[in-house]
Amino acid sequence: MRDANSPSADEDAATADPTDPVTVGEPGAVQVIVGTDRTRIVLSGEVDADLGPELQEATAEAEQRGLPIEVDAHHVTFMDSSGVAFLARLSIRSEHRVRLLRVPPTVRFLLEVTRIGELLDVVDDDDAPFQPVEPTS
Repeated sequence: MRDANSPSADEDAATADPTDPVTVGEPGAVQVIVGTDRTRIVLSGEVDADLGPELQEATAEAEQRGLPIEVDAHHVTFMDSSGVAFLARLSIRSEHRVRLLRVPPTVRFLLEVTRIGELLDVVDDDDAPFQPVEPTS
């Protein structure tokens, strides 16, 4: 989903470089990875209203774990108000301050304009090792 200021699908197709995956609209994805000491939510592609149910599920799962939450935004190519609302919801509901990792310029701009960035710890490099919990069978 795009806002009125975004190019239409026809404009995207006309100006897109087929060898550049960023210019071709990537469908958004949300993945929750539970670690030994924190929960990591990985966002990628276009984070928009189409991802609403997945973003709500990720929020509920992370909240249920009760661990510190970090969001890896490195592969986000587009974000609208749905993504901003997701980050705000996480920051309000989490017992711990949410960390936002490897933020691309488009997302950083939204954090500054909406001032949501004040509610999060924005980290340029993720230097802390992440150890996922091994699934039990």
